[in-house]
Amino acid sequence: QLRRMQISEFTVWLRGRTNRHHRPFQADTIAAYADAARALSDWMNGHDIDGDFTACDAEVLNRFFADYLAGHGQGGTNTRQRNLRHLFTWLEETIGHEHPWTAELQRYAPVKNRPSTLAQEFIADLLELTGGGKARRFEDVRDHAIIRVLTEGVRRTELIQLQTNDLSTDLIAQPFVRVVPLKGGREYTDGRIVPLTGVTARAVVAYLRVRRGHRLAGTATLWLGSRNRGAMTGSGLYQMLQRRAEQAGYDPDVHPHQFRHTFAHDWLDGGGAEGDLMRLMGW
Repeated sequence: QLRRMQISEFTVWLRGRTNRHHRPFQADTIAAYADAARALSDWMNGHDIDGDFTACDAEVLNRFFADYLAGHGQGGTNTRQRNLRHLFTWLEETIGHEHPWTAELQRYAPVKNRPSTLAQEFIADLLELTGGGKARRFEDVRDHAIIRVLTEGVRRTELIQLQTNDLSTDLIAQPFVRVVPLKGGREYTDGRIVPLTGVTARAVVAYLRVRRGHRLAGTATLWLGSRNRGAMTGSGLYQMLQRRAEQAGYDPDVHPHQFRHTFAHDWLDGGGAEGDLMRLMGW
């Protein structure tokens, strides 16, 4: 019970903080940090460790991370360790609890894997499945436009956060969109410009035409749900891509970030400069 209350206090503290980019933490980030604290609390219950989180020192956390590693691998343990660190930063700042991130704490480095890329045939099949630029159904036109925009190298969150006023006033004559930083902020000067190919710009324009018939057409959010539902979410984007992959006869295990990896790989493979790629990708 004490730990549950501490997690609530920790969550409130996070909402009043900013990240290293001096922007408020997004809701998904706060949820991930709180989930890490709950995972530690559950483990403490299972090991009969009484008291609140101040009962955790480097030795206790080493036991927790070793157990977590057995079930989640090094990559998952690295993420959990990074997320959990904020809990103890809060404890140190608010009540002076000694921070356990010391030399005695076993660190788990991120796993370095080669980024997975998508075959051009796979992308072409998804685009063909969604109408090949000639569809009339709202869902097909929207999904086709989304897949096209993903091929331009944007992040999942950047795509989902797009608003209608982030598009140029004439996408055909000036094919570009403004995407906001991953961690939020919607000031006019925030974000970066992402140029679009002509075929992507035409796909977005086609979507804007069918979007006018949606009951939420007057809202700022660009991507709207099918059957007149609200704005598309990040999980909705995952589900759409996996459903479309399965419909096209592929393994449904496809992720939005794979399009970004593919864009970067193709850019360098085609002789593009690394500096230009960094600017385009927002690195």
